[in-house]
Amino acid sequence: MLTPVALCVLGCWLASQPASARGLKGIWGPGVRNGVSLFPTYRELGVQLYEDKLEWNLIARRRPRHSRNPNDPAYKWPPEVTRAVAEAKSYGMPVALMLIGAPRWANGNKPPKWATFRRPDFADFAVAASRRYPSVHLWMIWGEPSRSKNFRPLTPAFAYVKLRHNQLIAPHLYSKILDSAYGALKSADPANLIIGGMTDPAASITPQQWIENMRLPDGRPPRLDMYGHNPFSIRAPDLSNPPSINQQFDFSDLRRLSEFVAKNLGRPANPEPKLFLSEWTIPTAQDQEFNYHVEQRVQALWITDGLRIARELPSVYALGWIHLYDELPQQAGGLIKADGTKKLGYFAWKKG
Repeated sequence: MLTPVALCVLGCWLASQPASARGLKGIWGPGVRNGVSLFPTYRELGVQLYEDKLEWNLIARRRPRHSRNPNDPAYKWPPEVTRAVAEAKSYGMPVALMLIGAPRWANGNKPPKWATFRRPDFADFAVAASRRYPSVHLWMIWGEPSRSKNFRPLTPAFAYVKLRHNQLIAPHLYSKILDSAYGALKSADPANLIIGGMTDPAASITPQQWIENMRLPDGRPPRLDMYGHNPFSIRAPDLSNPPSINQQFDFSDLRRLSEFVAKNLGRPANPEPKLFLSEWTIPTAQDQEFNYHVEQRVQALWITDGLRIARELPSVYALGWIHLYDELPQQAGGLIKADGTKKLGYFAWKKG
């Protein structure tokens, strides 16, 4: 078993070497189900990276007086995330945390998806989070902000069109939030790696439109270390497939996505940002999350192909699976059925 010192060295090395890591196999939490730790299962699956989220609106329901101090009484850090981060460390798994959701005191008494807050407030929360979880060095900024249900203000757009002024508001606002968080997290710990973009194929603004319009007021792209994308797909992962419809960038488009990110978001210090594929799942029954599903056998085949692509494509830093268990009727993209039966996809993920 690795010693605590060795685990720390391993975690810091992985977090500080995006060019070296390729195709890390990740999974989204939770860390516990029905009071039982899921980390032994994650270890059995060969998971190398644990993902979870910190919801600003729930953690800071009132304005902290010392907003960069994680011990300010206004902060109520989620114990389930704290336990998961500690347990992931004990299993030698680096952790990626998503920062999302705005409290009402920050965004004018609006719902959490409204990003009408002062950027320094969000940046201060990011610093507090980094100090609260010093072993974490991977930070995702928001989740699927190109979806109007996740990020406002946002005016949807049809694919293949040039965004109008009101449609540019969301990617421009997000870019400023991302860049501000980047600076804050780097000041908190230079080893921190910041993941921006966080798009998905079927959003209110297409990934292509989002990427090419991620701009700061001076016209430059925002700073980021890696580009986050959830490559959900209704077809088998195959890099020889033609481009997906409606500028979606699904799993088969990962090489094209990498080139497009480099063209639009590359900066002199980071000309070819790696891809952090935060979420991927393949439902095996009808559910409320997706409008398609496949047989278990097909899920296993797609997982095998997807993991192979993630390992072989140099631009992919990590591929994260979301949903260990089915939770019908909401979602059926788990690797394990709700009754505990392991699907064929479980063994494909374990082997891949």
